[in-house]
Amino acid sequence: MRSARRPLRCAALMLLGALLALPSFAADKARIHVDDYQIDAEIVPRWHRLIGKARIKFTALEDISLVSFELHNGLRPTKVVDESGHALSAERVTQDSSVRVALPSGLSKGSSMTLTLDYDGTLQSVDDSPVQGLKLASIGEDEAYLLYAGRWFPMVGYGTNRFTATINLTVPANWVVIGSGRESTGAGVAMAAAAEPPQRAESSNEPPPLKRSPGAVTPPRAATRPTPKAAKPETASAPRATDKNLKTYSFVWDQPSFPGTIVAGVFQESTSNEGGITLKAYYKPEKREYVGNYIETAVKEFSFFTTLWGPPLSTKLTLVQLPDDTLAAAWAPEIVALASRSLVGKINYRLLANTIAHQWWGADISPATRSDWWISDGFARYGEARYVGNVAGAAAYEEVTKDMEVGALAYDTVPLSNIGRMDPFSPEFQSLVTDKGAIILNMLHWVMGDRAFDKTMRGFATQFRGKAASVDDFRGVAEQAHGDKLTWFFSQWLDSTGAPEFKTKYTVYRLGKSCNDPAKCKGFRIVGEISQDLDLFRMPVDIRVDTDGKSEEAKIDVVGTNSAFTVETFGRPRRIVVDPENRVLRNASDVKIRAAILRGQGLVQQNDLAGALDQFQRALDLNKNSSLAHYRVAEVFFLQHNYQAAANAYRDALNGDGEPRWTEVWSHIRLGNIFDITGQRERATNEYRQAIQTNDDTQGALEEARKYLQQPFAGDKAKNS
Repeated sequence: MRSARRPLRCAALMLLGALLALPSFAADKARIHVDDYQIDAEIVPRWHRLIGKARIKFTALEDISLVSFELHNGLRPTKVVDESGHALSAERVTQDSSVRVALPSGLSKGSSMTLTLDYDGTLQSVDDSPVQGLKLASIGEDEAYLLYAGRWFPMVGYGTNRFTATINLTVPANWVVIGSGRESTGAGVAMAAAAEPPQRAESSNEPPPLKRSPGAVTPPRAATRPTPKAAKPETASAPRATDKNLKTYSFVWDQPSFPGTIVAGVFQESTSNEGGITLKAYYKPEKREYVGNYIETAVKEFSFFTTLWGPPLSTKLTLVQLPDDTLAAAWAPEIVALASRSLVGKINYRLLANTIAHQWWGADISPATRSDWWISDGFARYGEARYVGNVAGAAAYEEVTKDMEVGALAYDTVPLSNIGRMDPFSPEFQSLVTDKGAIILNMLHWVMGDRAFDKTMRGFATQFRGKAASVDDFRGVAEQAHGDKLTWFFSQWLDSTGAPEFKTKYTVYRLGKSCNDPAKCKGFRIVGEISQDLDLFRMPVDIRVDTDGKSEEAKIDVVGTNSAFTVETFGRPRRIVVDPENRVLRNASDVKIRAAILRGQGLVQQNDLAGALDQFQRALDLNKNSSLAHYRVAEVFFLQHNYQAAANAYRDALNGDGEPRWTEVWSHIRLGNIFDITGQRERATNEYRQAIQTNDDTQGALEEARKYLQQPFAGDKAKNS
């Protein structure tokens, strides 16, 4: 995803997208399970309109008289009927983007039935999105994306309810549609809808009216709960005549998963069949020069994960370009979608690896409940780290684990096993399921060893392929491979919060009477203890003793608050380092600093700038020379148009510890922006030249600096930087 923290203020939002935009959940347990969808939909680009009909087969998990589906607020249900064609009463609740349908005869536990729901609406603005501030479904004049997270069809149990689906989508004849499963195409058949026909609308100067038909319900007021309105019987709609200007794409996915993402538009196409993978790429012409490298990298990453975990459900993969107004990345079975901003010359191979890893952890194996969610996002994040280590070495792998440690401890106030009722779009939920989940796997790898751990991951992927799985399922596979119980490990890291902060005290004793003669020298003995403040803590921990000669290493079982150790060395001990390879999640000072900065970035995304500044100041209290903390402070002042304070903070970043390295180039660029805004062009160009001299191209910094050398920065862009 990145080897350094992103310099732009949209970083947290992009990370949220790389981590796959989870949906909003009702806190209640699931009452039904959707087994299959038969969806017929038509996209009308000119009016940003979607006309849909979903035939939903579901099974009751308890006795019910009411069923609730989630549906994008930009879409209005126009009719709901049962298997016999009888209209059913329904209500639209916009507060939770739901449609609630009354079942007059009820449905007993274990019984199944099928409902058909017609719906219609426009998908263009972010205002009606199921996730505030994130556009997850949109129809434009030359492209459209309908992400599963956007709830563009009626759904339940997002991310936990696996289903099969047949999706038929009618689009303009010059468009191509990307979806999951077996694909076929045919002449377009426009759908009849409660509203005026799209063909008629296309010849008008005004968009087609969206008339309410029987069964549709007016959105309720926030203060009151609406009374269900009965739907009147209505003749089922039928297709209109075949239109040569339209084309219908059909996708059949017959293995339970999450085949609910559709991307459509005018694209160029490239194909690769290397490595036993059928890979297609769909992209806009301006990205053509970059696509070849992305295809090559995607094949390598897919092959690497196949070696680790075995083959996924499908060896077909489609790489598709998304617009920049949505997530940085999204996934679905056989689909890897990257925003245009991610398709650049310098491949973001971490983001690509994370997204591809979800073909196993998400598409193939999904969490049984929301509390098991780290089985998807945490496993994919760890897969990303393993690939980084494979191609870039141990130092790069350690940098990724440091990122994961920061995320794991930034919001570590709720045990990972108890997150089921948390807001899944909150920074807390995201950090826990993604980073803490990944760091738990990293520590489990350390405890079990390479062979047993890799056997666990491959065995788990094989045993639960095509199914939902729980943490207990994973623990069972791990214990079988380990040959011993791991209850202590999972209980400690899943059911508790916090991490140790190791401290050591020791005494060095010389062995033998004289060391002037190496033949007579018997070396030294170190007697000491490791202390930390978690009474129930238990983990094996390495220590390294640096001496005048060769360094010595030992593994210590740290149990409780104080653990004694004895180590003998030949050379005179100079320093003892606890956990030198960073195997154990711990509250080190640098992690505390970066965790405070990460919390501040989350508050910036929520427009709580005062709270963000408070978090950044906490980081500076721990390290007054932190370039990253000063840079983040400067960003807040920049957003507030407090340019003098921003300039001061950017200079503090330049005079700080220089970590991470990209703070230098971007501080120069932002200082140049400030000088441009304040009409000091000569000083601005000097900053852009200094940025270029750093030769640091993090996030396209050099191209950005060269652009502003040619044309001054426009002040109104500061709002979107």
